[in-house]
Amino acid sequence: MPSKFRDPFASIYKNAAKLRIALKADALMLMLDGPADWKSIRKVGQFKLILCVSQSAEDLEGAEEFGLTPVVLEADESPVHQRMENALLECVANDVLDAGAQVVALYSGFDSKGIDSISVLQLGEHLGKLTARDLRQLETSVPLETLKSVVDLAVEIGHEGREGNPVGTLFVVGCTRQVLEYSSTAGFDPVKGYGKSDRNIKDARTRDAIKEIALLDGAFVVGSDGVVEKCCQIIQAKAASITLSKGLGARHWAAASITRITKAIAVVVSQSNGTVRVFQNGHVVLRIEPLRRAVTWREFEYDPPMVAAE
Repeated sequence: MPSKFRDPFASIYKNAAKLRIALKADALMLMLDGPADWKSIRKVGQFKLILCVSQSAEDLEGAEEFGLTPVVLEADESPVHQRMENALLECVANDVLDAGAQVVALYSGFDSKGIDSISVLQLGEHLGKLTARDLRQLETSVPLETLKSVVDLAVEIGHEGREGNPVGTLFVVGCTRQVLEYSSTAGFDPVKGYGKSDRNIKDARTRDAIKEIALLDGAFVVGSDGVVEKCCQIIQAKAASITLSKGLGARHWAAASITRITKAIAVVVSQSNGTVRVFQNGHVVLRIEPLRRAVTWREFEYDPPMVAAE
């Protein structure tokens, strides 16, 4: 986008600002691909919360001075719709937006040379979806279907809790033999003695049973085939040279440490707020917020506008 505030961007931005007022939306969001005229954006927007999103921190320099909210995304080649979802997720995670907020977004939907599209986004709908690509990007030997099942279950636990109370838990998936070398039992293991078919996390009855025992201390150790090998396991891997965000507790440190020394994937449900974090190589690689609706998996779909025949 050019740095000067002029047509066609000026016109589409003014219309988006009017739409936000008419809808009483919670925020305006600009998906930028270059520097902008912050003063004009502030003045025409006439609203406190204007999100300016870019994959370059340099493009957002000076935005805060005019009361705008900069959101820096990691640089990648993902489609603009996926970047919008990532930006909204960041805003929810950092308490800039509520999980059910409504946002008027401006972005380059068809022409990469300029902003040409306006969408009204309801966060409860758009952030309740994940693409399979989110998990495919993980370089792991754990089958995608197993990861989906574990993440789905973790999101359900974070969203629903148990009997009205929040629940925190940890799943460690893959590299079972190596993971168990760094684990010890916290006491009674509820899955001991059951056959594999009764311990498969893809089975609805098993999933319900896991929700019941997720209140117990310790981690669920899940094989690549989706079978829960053990539960109530205390992870004893060392957390040397690991850095985590402030406020993350023992489960998150255990997840970071075991994925640092093995090729397992760890999925943590935070008891404090229901957020689900996926760990690999000692780092958080995916974060899912506890939204009002359950996560639904989908492939990325995008239908271009119909072009009238000449």
